[in-house]
Parts: sequence; C-alpha cells; structure tokens
Amino acid sequence: MKKTIKPLTQLPAWKALAANHRQMEKRPLRKLFTDDPKRGERLTVEAVGLYLDYSKNRITDKTLQLLVQLARESNLGGRIDAMFHGDKINLTENRAALHVALRAPKSDMFIVDGENVVPRVHAVLEKMTTFSNEVRSGKWKGYTGKRITSVINIGIGGSDLGPVMAYEALKHYSDRGITFLFVSNVDGTDFAEATHDLDPAETLFIVSSKTFTTLETMTNAESARDWLVNGLGGDRKAVARHFVAVSTNETRVSAFGIDPTNMFGFWDWVGGRYSMDSAIGLSTMLAIGPEHFHEMLKGFREMDEHFRNAPFEVNMPILMGLLSVWNNDFLGAQTVAVLPYEQYLKRFPAYLQQLTMESNGKHVTFDGREVDYQTGPVYWGEPGTNGQHSFYQLIHQGTRLIPCDFIAFAHSLTPMGRHHDILLANVFAQAEALAFGKTPAEVKAEGTPTALVPHKVFEGNRPSNVIMADRLTPKVLGSLVALYEHSVFTQGVIWNIDSFDQWGVELGKVLAQKIVPELEASTTPTLAHDSSTNALIRRYRNGNKAHAARHPPTKRRQG
Repeated sequence: MKKTIKPLTQLPAWKALAANHRQMEKRPLRKLFTDDPKRGERLTVEAVGLYLDYSKNRITDKTLQLLVQLARESNLGGRIDAMFHGDKINLTENRAALHVALRAPKSDMFIVDGENVVPRVHAVLEKMTTFSNEVRSGKWKGYTGKRITSVINIGIGGSDLGPVMAYEALKHYSDRGITFLFVSNVDGTDFAEATHDLDPAETLFIVSSKTFTTLETMTNAESARDWLVNGLGGDRKAVARHFVAVSTNETRVSAFGIDPTNMFGFWDWVGGRYSMDSAIGLSTMLAIGPEHFHEMLKGFREMDEHFRNAPFEVNMPILMGLLSVWNNDFLGAQTVAVLPYEQYLKRFPAYLQQLTMESNGKHVTFDGREVDYQTGPVYWGEPGTNGQHSFYQLIHQGTRLIPCDFIAFAHSLTPMGRHHDILLANVFAQAEALAFGKTPAEVKAEGTPTALVPHKVFEGNRPSNVIMADRLTPKVLGSLVALYEHSVFTQGVIWNIDSFDQWGVELGKVLAQKIVPELEASTTPTLAHDSSTNALIRRYRNGNKAHAARHPPTKRRQG
C-alpha cells in the first residue's frame, strides 16, 4: 500500500509542478519546438509494438523530471509491486486487482490468498478453447440438430463493452459464417432488434453475469429464454443447447436451465472493466478463434511486463498517466478526446469511458478524505475522420482545453487506393494544427480580409499524443488496452484513490429496485420519494392506465 507522509498537494514534487506550470504559460508549443529542433524525435517512446509521440504536450524536460519525481513520492513503484503480488489493493472491497494474471503464461505464478491462480486461469482458457472449436467447426449443434450461425452476448458494463469493442476491433479476423450480436440495454428494443431476423434453432446465447442476478442482464436473459423456447415448440430442454453462462453462481445457472458444464468461471479479483481477456471474452474467442485470442493475450502480457519493469522515464503507460495528471490538474483540462483513425476501433472510446471513468471517478482518497484536486477526466471520442466534421471545431477554436489521443496504424487491413494515405495525412495534420495553430500574421499573409482575420486564427498550444502501430492485430489490441489499463492505474496512484471499486454505480440501481414494484403494482402504491419522483411515477402509471383503456387486450380465439 501507499505510505503517504503528506497529502498529495503538499508533496514537494506537486508544489514544484505548480511553479513549473506558471513558467510554462510563457512557453507555448511553437517556442518549445523552435528552441529544440529534435523535440519531436526525442520525446517519444516505443514498446511492444506501439510508438508514442508525446512531444506535443505542453511540457519541458523539467516538467517530465518533476512528474517522475511525483510518481516516486507517491510510491508508484510500490503500488505496482503490490498489484502484481496479488495484494488486496482494492481496499474498500478487500480484494486483489490481479487482471494481469488473466494473460500470464502457465509457467508464471500469481498468488491470491496463498493460492497460485494461474492454473485456474488456464483451465478456463482451455475450456473456452474446446467450446469455441466445437461451435466454429459445427460440431456443437442446437436442439434441432442445426449448427450455430448466430451468437448473442448478453451482459452489461464490462460484460458488454469489452466483448463488443473487441469484436468490432478484430472483425477483420472473425468467422464471417457466424453473426455476432450484443444485447446490454434493458430497453426491450435492444433485444427485439438483435433477434428480429434470427432463427432460434441456430442461435446461441452467452449470458455474462458473475452473480447471475444483474437486473438488466437477467431480464434480457429471461426474455431470450422465452423467445427461444417459444420458437422451438415450447420445450424447456432446448435451453441447454442454446445457452451458456459466464458466471460463478452454479446454483442460479442450473436453475435457469443451463447445463453447469457449460458455465465458464471468473473471479472476484477481476473487475468487470478489466475482464475482456477472461471468460467474459468467450464471444471474442468464438469470433476470432483461440489462436488469435491467445495472440491478444500475448499483447496484454508484453505490455504488463513493460509496465512492471521499464524505468519510469521510458515507461509508456506511466508517461501517459503522468501526462494525464499534468493536463488535468495543472492545465485544467476536464476531458480527453480519444480519436482512433481506424474504423475497426469505433467502439474503443466507449470502452475507455468505463475503464477510465468508473476507475477514477472518485472524490475521496483511500482513507476517506475529500480530495482538494481534480481526479478522473471525462473520456470521449469518435473515429477519424468523421469527428473532424463535427466536434473538432470546438477542439481547435473553442474555449476549453481538450487533450487528444490520436491512434493510427501504418498499414490498413483493408487497403483501397489512396484511402489510407489520406487517412494518415489527417492524423498528422490534426496533431500539427492543434499544437501550432495559425497566427493573425499568418492569416493576414494569405490575403484574408481584416474583418475575417479573428475568425480564422487558431490559437494552437493544444496538447495531444499520437499512438502508432504497424497494423491492428489481436496482439496490438491487447497491448493497446493494457496501455490504457496501466495508465489509469498510474493516475489513481497519484491521486491516492481506489481505482478498482465502483460504489458510484450502486445508488441508482438500489433506488430502481425499489421503484420497479411501485410501477408494476396493481393497486396505487404509497410513495415516499421526493415530490418530483412521486409525480413522475404517478404520471407513468396514469399513462399506462390510459393506454390500457384505449387498447384492451384481445382474447385469442380457441381453435
């Protein structure tokens, strides 16, 4: 655990960074690059297939030295060791956070409560491999003897965002003979549209819920079971050939109708948002095959080792985490835009929203003290070049400072004429424009009318990272996800918060469980909420009554 001698803002490095920030206000990026012609080559780091250019951040060598000093004063090295040793660094839930064990080779040892968990991890991976090969080959048959042609993953949060992101990211490598769909929203439209054109006899459901009690997931799973049974003549025995579970609750899985031998386990030392490389990734393995899935695990593992062993000064996740702290706490940036110039990564920003904001959206330190500094920024984004024609206007000329992470690949998986050259030209141009902008003198030199000059000025001095790889492979995806996982952890250590709990998701869920029976009650319930919530409940109930009066249920004629 971190041995904090002083609060964060009282650490020597923090105070020195505050002074450094005051000096940096007079040194825009234009000047930094003019003063150091080699800056763009020097402020870079390359590791496990990824190249990070962080030269367009508003920093000097002194800033970097102080950020590294801050990491040391915050005991980042000790916290990294504690995580890899299986210590219960998730203090509020008294759990380890050992997602790195999910991608460990068989020869490694990761100890949780005195047990090496690696053999159990590989037992699940082997079970996933056997099942995936059976489904992909057609050996696994549905209840009527047909092979599976559609797979629907039912989950929410990390049980959905990870699998859907990975499927979209690695679609190039997927089995196109199987359709993969993802249902997460309790809004019935999500399930209805996913199953609209499917044949129950050829559909497999993966229900992902650790406890098998998650309200949204189990509501969708029950609707899926009804849809399947009704479509296959009403025999509940069909469930066992069309449903598998990713869960730890064998009793509930069996009661649902799923054969417990088709239950794939995971553990409470794996947080949902860190679980895409566990059994939660079963749909990913079904889509891309076990070999590619293991390549993805290799990418995770190599980034883990880099994070664990590389010096702070050349450690890619640590540098990204420290730069995020700098931009957030000293430059006042409230958001980060993640901009993948790769259509296959269209769901990556949404995935990062949970990883980053559920991890570091905290207002108290480990010991329950209110923080007096900003913690997790808001992450958002869309693929380039689409975003250039919508929100880039605000990034370039708006009043808010928005650091950007550009993600790009030297080679396209789908080469087509000039497309990729144009795509990459936009990556480099956008990062350049954000950093250096265009001055009034430069605008005037183009012959711009005086009245228009202010409108065409770009202030520049807006920070960005560029992350590049050769091409988007399963291994590179694993490295990229692990990069952000460890960057998030680094930020949490600096802020002295628990990046692995998520109590903030609980209150609304608890209140919803109370309101559901009030909405469904056959008689008028006694309401004890605030006046707004009471009025909304009554309005909803009255609207339902009015609808029922206008549309009474029709009796089915007896045949």
